[in-house]
This record gives sequence, structure tokens and C-alpha cells, in this order.
Amino acid sequence: MGEIFYVTTPIYYVNDMPHIGTAYTTVAADAVARYQRLKGRKVFFLTGTDEHGQKVAQAAAERNQNPQVWADSMVPHFKETWRILNISNDDFIRTTDNRHTRVAQIFIQKLKDKGDIYLGTYEGWYCVHDESFLLSSQLVDGNCPECRRPVEWVKEENYFFKLSKYAHAVLKHIEENPEFVQPETRRNEVISFIKSGLSDQSISRTSFTWGIPLPFDARHVMYVWFDALLNYISAIDYGSDMKRFVQTWPADLHLVGKEILRFHAIIWPAMLFAAELPLPKRIFAHGWLTVEGQKMSKSLGNVISPKELVVEYGTDAYRYYFLREFSFGIDGNFSRRTLLGRYNAELANDLGNLVSRVLTMVKKYRNGTVPEPDTPGAEENGVIETVPLVLSELDEKMSELAFNEALSSVWDLVHALNRYVDIRAPWSIASDPSRERELDTILYTSLEGLRIIALLILPFMPETAEKIWMRTGMTDKISDMKLDEAAKWGMLPHGSKTVSGDALFPRKPE
Repeated sequence: MGEIFYVTTPIYYVNDMPHIGTAYTTVAADAVARYQRLKGRKVFFLTGTDEHGQKVAQAAAERNQNPQVWADSMVPHFKETWRILNISNDDFIRTTDNRHTRVAQIFIQKLKDKGDIYLGTYEGWYCVHDESFLLSSQLVDGNCPECRRPVEWVKEENYFFKLSKYAHAVLKHIEENPEFVQPETRRNEVISFIKSGLSDQSISRTSFTWGIPLPFDARHVMYVWFDALLNYISAIDYGSDMKRFVQTWPADLHLVGKEILRFHAIIWPAMLFAAELPLPKRIFAHGWLTVEGQKMSKSLGNVISPKELVVEYGTDAYRYYFLREFSFGIDGNFSRRTLLGRYNAELANDLGNLVSRVLTMVKKYRNGTVPEPDTPGAEENGVIETVPLVLSELDEKMSELAFNEALSSVWDLVHALNRYVDIRAPWSIASDPSRERELDTILYTSLEGLRIIALLILPFMPETAEKIWMRTGMTDKISDMKLDEAAKWGMLPHGSKTVSGDALFPRKPE
């Protein structure tokens, strides 16, 4: 394994506010980053904003603003959203940063010097919203196939990247490395697209000025997608601190929405081949989210901001729902009914109620002190033996980015512990002095189960994990723990003090 686990989100356009679709990728990337840290890996987690191009220039012009001023006013909204969602990114790259401009110019000059960039004329369809060039065969009723907006016919002098030169190398890499593009349905689409033939890619524009000037021809600015893809290496000091770059690159995981997969799975690898740099290890394209069965759009007025849901449900419930409800590789539908249902059933009832009743019993029967257990019996061993099974399944599902199934595995332990408490019914033996040691064992088993649940939910619900961890009597910080060591049974020290605390997830009216 490499020295550093490097995970990225796409960088987000500043022409609009962050919404639940934007946050979907970021929350998933955060769960990956936190899980890898919990496993003991050193992690570099990058997100940021994509601030150049015609779409951003137009958004600024509509408000009579300079594009840089507009971008500067939008970036805080993204940073604030990631703060509200407890995103643990290590860096935030902006494509208007000097460090990014410098790397983009070094990189494009390298390709020009190699002979992989030439001057030509582009004539064809262009979608401003998606900043993408399109063939007539790709149009749907004369509109962009992705956003369904009208396209423009453009003709201008452009520099081109010899994408066709690297088509075979990219195809060969995808076919020989099944994990490189995922899920498989998307991989098959990319293979099919390459086999249909790749044209050289226009990588500069002269019809507007909001972009990074080409170092070899200042009349041209970089095509926004060429510039944007380079954020993954500009954030880790390509061309200036090569020691840091080599320690971090290649990225272990690029998380992207399916609509930008071709840029990441075809153009980006070709650019890296041309620059003689290693390719990322894995590119995973997730599905889209609809809202109550409809596509999110301003015109329908159904664009939901993460903040709105966090105010109502809290950060961890938000994170839990979006990771638990959907299968990450395919499209999903957000509905307030399913959010409320999962909140009450799985968070308030399954987890919150379990934590509350265990801690209440420890306070009532043992004055809030963790008791010393006796030798476990069959029922205790049933819970103890569930832990390594859940750990193994969690690891497998997280490596597949099957967040919903990973959480389902963790809930196997939650359910097992709930069943255990019901069956052992400590309240029924608490008044029998001859069964004190048995009661100690039941209470300890319940607390230790909660402590391990806290560890397992840490990547998904970090605040809740920390609360449960501290309430069970742990004094070491949960963020300092390494999963394999900390999830061993019996690490909860007897004699330490528990804390009852407020309800973790107060039930909501249905």
C-alpha cells in the first residue's frame, strides 16, 4: 500500500449553490477518508471549486459582477456546507488559486513541448451549461443529452490535445484493470465510447477570457475541463514539491458523478499518459439523486440545500440517511417520508433507544460505574462472535463503496445487542442478590457492545460515535483509535464512569 491514501471529490462549479446532490459525493468521500484513517492509514482528502469557464463568466455577468468577485462570493457557501456536514477534507483547492494556475501552465507547456498539442479550428456544437463539445449524433431533439438545454454552434481557433494518440493506451488500461473504472455498467459505457472512435480534444477558447492563459499563446485560455482535471495534481504540488507529489500520487480514488465520467476515465488518463505520470488507481461514478421522483431543478423549485435538512434532523442523521438509503453506484430518489422513516426506526429506536436504556440501567443498578464481568455465557458469546463477522463485512463493503450495505452490517450488531438486552432482561434479575455477577456480565456486555458500535459508526456518524464512546466510559479519544486494535472485545475498562446524556435522536412525529 502507498504511503498516503488519496481520495478526491470532483471540484464543484461556483455558478450555483451547493445542494444535496453536490453533498452526496462529498459525504461519501468523507466516509471513505474517515474509514481509512480508522484503519490506520495516512489520508489526504481533497475537495474544492471549479471557477473558470463560460458558465461561471455568464453567472457573474447576469449579476453585473466580475467573475473573480462572483467566485469569491460563492466559495464560502461550499466551505460552510462542508463544515455543517462535518466533512474532514485536508485541503480545499480553488482553480483560481495561484498554485493551481502555475501547475496548469507547467502541465500544458509540457504537452506542447512533447508535440501533443497543436493549433487548429473547432467547429461544432457546444453546451455552455456542461462546458462540453458535442457531436450531432449525441444531441437529443437538438439539445444537450445531459442537461437537455439548447446547444450553440461555435467556430473558433483552438489548440487541440492529441487524444486520439492515446486512445489505445487508455482502452488497454481500462480492459486490463477492471477496478480502474467502476461500477461495471459505467466501465462498459466508457469502453464502448472509446471503441466508437476518439477525436482530438479542443483544449483552449478565444471567445471569452475567463480562464487560465496558455503560457505559449496568451490569446487563448484553457478549456475549463482541461484546467479542472489538473486540480488533483496541483493540490499536491506537482512541479514544485515533487517529493510530496510522489508520496501522494497516484490518487487511490476519484469519486465523480456519472455525468462527468468520460472526462475522468478517458481525457484525464490520456493527459496523464502524455505527461508520463501514473494513472489514478480507481475512478468510481455514482448515480444521480432525484427529489420525490423528479429531477432537481430551479424551475420546479425542488432544489434542497443540505443546511435545511441538517437544521431539521442534525448532521449525523443527514449523513446516515444519504449513505444508508441509496446504492452508491446507481440513481436514487430522495424523499422526506423515507428520511423520517429511517430516522425514527433506525436512529431513534434501534440505536438511540439502545444506548439510552443500557446507560440508564448501568446508572440505576451500578451507580454509573462499568462493572467487572464474569465468564461470558452462550448469550454473551453470541454477541462477542458477531463482532469479527461485522468487522470483516464492513471492510469488504467499504472497499466496494457499498455504503448502504456497510451500514446494514453495522446494524447487524445493533440488532444483535438489542436482542441480547431483551433476552437477558437485566431488570428482571436486578433485585436478586445471588445474581449480581450475572447482572455485572450483562451490563458489561451491553456497554462493550455499544463501545464497539461507536467505533463502527465513526466514518458515517462521527459526532454520535464520539458521544457513545465517551458515555460508555472511555477516556481515550475515539479519533485516536485504530479499528483492528480498538474493536477487540474487552477493551472497556471496568471501574470507569458512564454518562447517561440526552437522547441521541429524539423521535419525530410521523
